[in-house]
Parts: sequence; structure tokens; C-alpha cells
Amino acid sequence: MQDVTELLDPILEEMGFELVEVEFLSRQGRWVLQLFIDKEGGVTIEDCARVSREIGDVIDVRDIIEHEYVLEVSSPGVDRPLKKPKDFLWACGRKVKIRTKEPVDGRQNFTGTLENVEGDVITLDVDGVVVSLTMEKLEKANLIYEF
Repeated sequence: MQDVTELLDPILEEMGFELVEVEFLSRQGRWVLQLFIDKEGGVTIEDCARVSREIGDVIDVRDIIEHEYVLEVSSPGVDRPLKKPKDFLWACGRKVKIRTKEPVDGRQNFTGTLENVEGDVITLDVDGVVVSLTMEKLEKANLIYEF
């Protein structure tokens, strides 16, 4: 999906949105291209419809997806994925859940408060224990929404 990301990132940025994540999956025998977008102040249903109209045409004209698909555009939700360094900077001070590719100190799952980001190193407070991880070791990271 790198082709889709490279094509859409600058277009969405120009429209005032950030492309958070792209997923292409088969659901009940149909291919679905999911775009998760965000912007300052949050995403509305009207924003999703506008992006769907604009982006659907661009993808079709460029013919970068070889078979039929359904386009879905939505916000990343309350458990927003963290992928880029700026995502982690934005999440500083918030609770996050992280899974590493390989065990670090005997474990792969970490839940705690994101304390700091320096270069490609993130620092978490996991129940009073400071844990430092490099972004290259991360398999998945999500914000945990607290009520």
C-alpha cells in the first residue's frame, strides 16, 4: 500500500488532512481500501465524504489498484494508531499500548504513559518503571483513550 500512501499523502495534506493509516483487506469476498484520516479539531462525516469523492477519482485515474474495491474513509478513532515520530510527539503525556516485534527484557507488550520522544527513541512509564524503546522495534502502537 506504499503506492497508495505516496500518492494520497500530499493530496490529503493539501486538503488539510493527515493520512494516519491505509489498510487493504478482503472482507466477505470483497476488497476494501480503508483510509484513516485526521485533522486539527477532528474529522466529521462530511470530511470523510469529501475525501472519499476526491480520493476515489484520483485512485481510479492513476489505476494503482488492479481489481475492484470499496473505498472507506474514516477517522482513526479513539485508539488511534501511532506510526510516525510526530504521532508519538503528539501522544506525549498520554497512555499508550505498544507491541514490539521481538521481546524486550522478556516481554513484547507494554502499556504506560508516553513520557518522551528523542529521535527514534520513545520513553514510557510502565507502572513506575521507565522503559525506552526504539521505533524500529515497534510492531504496533496505539493511543489508549481514557474516560
